[in-house]
Amino acid sequence: MSNFLTHGCIMGGVVTTPNLDTALEDYHGRLGLKIVERGELAADLAASWKCPANGGARTATLQPQSGAHCFIRLVEQPVPDEFMPVRTYGWAAFELTVQDVYGWPGRLEGSGFDIVGPPKPIEGLPYFIPMQVTGRGREMIYLNEVAENTPSSDLPKAASLTDHIFIVILATHDREANLAWLQEKIGLDVGGTYTLEYTMINKAFGLPDGTQSSITMVQKDRLPIIEVDDYPEAATARPHTPGCLPPGNALVTLAVDSLDAINAAFIEPPAVHSGAIYAGRRSATVVGMAGELLELVEIS
Repeated sequence: MSNFLTHGCIMGGVVTTPNLDTALEDYHGRLGLKIVERGELAADLAASWKCPANGGARTATLQPQSGAHCFIRLVEQPVPDEFMPVRTYGWAAFELTVQDVYGWPGRLEGSGFDIVGPPKPIEGLPYFIPMQVTGRGREMIYLNEVAENTPSSDLPKAASLTDHIFIVILATHDREANLAWLQEKIGLDVGGTYTLEYTMINKAFGLPDGTQSSITMVQKDRLPIIEVDDYPEAATARPHTPGCLPPGNALVTLAVDSLDAINAAFIEPPAVHSGAIYAGRRSATVVGMAGELLELVEIS
């Protein structure tokens, strides 16, 4: 990703974490992301995210060493006891493009990241080698080394050891309806659909080996953006305290050409908020069909 933003570019993800200091040991100290901002979550921004109770929470913003305009924002918030990753609808994971994926288990040894999926090629998807970890807030992070482009999309090679978020995963109870919503409301394109043995889903729900799941890529032209996953019937809405962010992978920020062209209801009217991610641009947030928070930043 260059600093040239186009419609649909992933500009960042918000992660909730029970202790900001220890989370920074992981994201800065282990993943190598640079800290660009620290402070408290502004009340007006929290209200625009439908989480007024998070106003004043400790927060930090990190950016890859590559300089890509894509940020992970950490917000301090307790983790509900009942929340488990890969069991609920909403943002299930953020996928980072990395270098040397087979070296990452050693680099993360003794950190707050738990390796739930060691580096391993996926049968039928030769385009990247994924690795999956969960953090202290039970967020799911994929560390993917890109091997080649897919037939319908261009996958980014990492320009630093850990680089930007290049795909976000959305867990849904109705994949087709979610695809239509993203197409009609946000102006994105529906790409290829793959049916495969999805180890993370099978493990999380205790499904037999060999159980197949369907996933569809949402993109803009050849830019990959969102992987929409069908989740089993046992999945539930994500538990969270009213007025607070959803736990784990809480929110995704995308660039859009114009907020005036968005055909979805905003939580709050578009406004300019402070922070490196916005750079003086207007933003507004919508709630998607799976209950996910999707922040949109105007780039025109």
